[in-house]
Amino acid sequence: MTRAGAGGRAPSAGPTSGAPPAVLAAHEVGFAYRGGRPVLEDVSVTVTAGRGLALVGESGAGKTTLLRLLLGLDRPTSGRVLFDGAAVAPGDRAFRRAVQPVFQDPYSSLDPRRRVGRIVSEPLRSLGLLAPGSRAERRDEAGRRVAEALASVGLPPDAARRYPHEFSGGQRQRIAIARAVVSRPRVLLADEPVSALDVTTRIRVVELLGRLAESHGLTVVVVSHDLSVVAALCADTAIIERGRVVEQGPTADVLGSPAHPYTRKLLESVPRLSRAARLR
Repeated sequence: MTRAGAGGRAPSAGPTSGAPPAVLAAHEVGFAYRGGRPVLEDVSVTVTAGRGLALVGESGAGKTTLLRLLLGLDRPTSGRVLFDGAAVAPGDRAFRRAVQPVFQDPYSSLDPRRRVGRIVSEPLRSLGLLAPGSRAERRDEAGRRVAEALASVGLPPDAARRYPHEFSGGQRQRIAIARAVVSRPRVLLADEPVSALDVTTRIRVVELLGRLAESHGLTVVVVSHDLSVVAALCADTAIIERGRVVEQGPTADVLGSPAHPYTRKLLESVPRLSRAARLR
C-alpha cells in the first residue's frame, strides 16, 4: 500500500506492476442507497495474502459498508470488487468458501434455537463442502470438521452439543469464529469483532485471531475503531473519512507518523491516562 501525502487524498490502491497479487480488492468503488447521498466515493483498497488490513474511521465513515462490498453482500454503484483478479459474482461458491465473515455482536449472530454443532457446520452444508457419501458418512465428516474448528478456537468437542445461551460473550464470539474457519477460508472479514466484549476477553479474542492467522494461513480484514486491535492484527491500515480513503499504508507508518490531519485527529482522540494516574 502507498501512503497518502500530507493533508491529501490517498492514491489508488489498484494493481501495479511488480506488486504482490491481491486476494481481494476494491477498485475505485462508490456506493449509495437509492435516493440517498453517497456512502463511499472512489475507494480503493487491496487485501494482500498474509497482510492483515484494518479499515479505520469514526462511526458513519463507511467502514462497514465497504466490508459488505468486500463480502459481496452489497454491490457497488460504481467501480469493482475483485477476488483473485476477477469481479465478484453473487452466489459464487468459490468466493464464499474463501471469504468468510465474523460479525460484531456474538449474541445476535448465533441462532439460539440451534445447537453449536449445527451452527458451526452450516457452511459445510450450504457450500457443499462435505464429501459424497451416505447420510451417516456425511454426518461423521461434519462432526470431525466441527470438532477441529472448535478445538482451533479453544473450545472442547462437547461444546457442539450445547446451545449459545450456555456460553459467555467471549465464548460465543469463539463459536462465531469457528463457524467462519470451518470452511478453511483464505480471508476472514471481521466487523468490530471485539467491541461487544469486556477488556480481558477482547485481548483473548484478538490473540486468538492472531494465532489463527498464522496457523491457518488466514488473511484478516478488520473494521475497528480500537487502534490497539489494529496494531495487533493488521500489517496495513486504511483510514476512511466520510466515505473516502484519506490515508493508507503500513500500520506502523500510518499510526506512527500519520500524514493526514484526520488520522492525527483519530490518534489524539485515543484515551490516555493522565500523567498523575500513570505515576500512581
